[in-house]
Amino acid sequence: MAKIESVRALEILDSRGFPTVSATVTLSDGSEGAAGVPSGASTGEHEAVELRDGDNARYFGKGVKKAVANANGELASAVKGLDASDLAALDAKMIALDGTPNKGRLGANAILAVSMATARAAAASAKLPLYSFLRQAYAIKSDAWLLPAPMLNVVNGGKHADSGLDVQEFMIVPTEAATFSDALRAGAEIYQILKKKLTALKMTTAVGDEGGFAPRLKTHVEVLEILAASIKEGGCEGKVRLALDCAASEYFKDGRYTLEGKPLSSAEIADVYASWAAKYGIVSIEDPLDQDDWTGWKDMTAKLGDRFRLIGDDLFVTNPERLARGIKEKSANAILIKLNQIGTLTETVKAVTDAQKAGFSTVISHRSGETEDAFIADLAVALNAGAIKTGAPCRSERLAKYNRLLQIEAALGPQARYAGGQSFKSSVGAR
Repeated sequence: MAKIESVRALEILDSRGFPTVSATVTLSDGSEGAAGVPSGASTGEHEAVELRDGDNARYFGKGVKKAVANANGELASAVKGLDASDLAALDAKMIALDGTPNKGRLGANAILAVSMATARAAAASAKLPLYSFLRQAYAIKSDAWLLPAPMLNVVNGGKHADSGLDVQEFMIVPTEAATFSDALRAGAEIYQILKKKLTALKMTTAVGDEGGFAPRLKTHVEVLEILAASIKEGGCEGKVRLALDCAASEYFKDGRYTLEGKPLSSAEIADVYASWAAKYGIVSIEDPLDQDDWTGWKDMTAKLGDRFRLIGDDLFVTNPERLARGIKEKSANAILIKLNQIGTLTETVKAVTDAQKAGFSTVISHRSGETEDAFIADLAVALNAGAIKTGAPCRSERLAKYNRLLQIEAALGPQARYAGGQSFKSSVGAR
């Protein structure tokens, strides 16, 4: 098999204009692979370390020259000569070299750039599309090729916009469609209908970090109402559903959740979410509680887990150890998967497969700071994840992922099957 010949890393800019790391890996047979690492705005406390320079004279301290130097130096030297197709061995070598529990010495951004770029190079060497190579490399035993349901973030709040809304993301999810391309078309059409409705209300239609609108509507219910009306106008009532990413850690303080200025306990806010879900047909809520409110998560899952998906993002941070606790305690019934939260491809795949074995749904996700790299589209198909979050049908760094999925669907032909709403129907954790 082809060996790793060289690693070349570079400081590039993400979709918000802040630095991130890219890497190109060249193999002994001349094959190359390149990858760009995403970066988050609303980040969990337990994520792997995104190494920044801290030099305020450059990019307000957000430069990544140290991470780039680590990739070009220690990491490149350590991985040279390794079998590029053995991704697990590659990642284990880099984790051991870093020697910290959170990749804080070399930086998860440096390590992940090498991990992703090597996978691409190995796929090129094997003359396989990335999704097919990843399935082979990690011995994923499935004959099915599921195209994930897109969870399109069409209204932004929280840290993703200055709309004044506490809840960070309001999403539309085409759960009933014959194909992925039909689902994406439905989502894109509803997005345009929503834009017209907001314009008629003299609301701004400028977009947030992930392409969603940021209207200054007064309450969360107003947002849900206008989304429901847009879905109905698009002829998709009962076929396109709603989902939320609360990012509740952002409005949690001193044991209380302050929603629209009102302090609530975890039990009280669960009742609010339940009322929204019942009225508006919400199929999933991500991070409805704080990242360390384990008791609240367990209670909420027991109470509401048979009604809709409770997705752990900041709770799990794509970390197999935190996920294991969640599975044991029945805290949540789904996990959001972000490559840069854990820092290697192998650990990411383990989080997905562990979750799937436990009956949890898996959602592959982008970050607010993205590049044009569409790696996560191939990853979602390789692992039959069932759902993907990669923003609104707007902004090229978001559309790159959706367009890649369209390409994969076309390449697979009759083998491709749209996952639809199957990721939102389990009742793991419910009494």
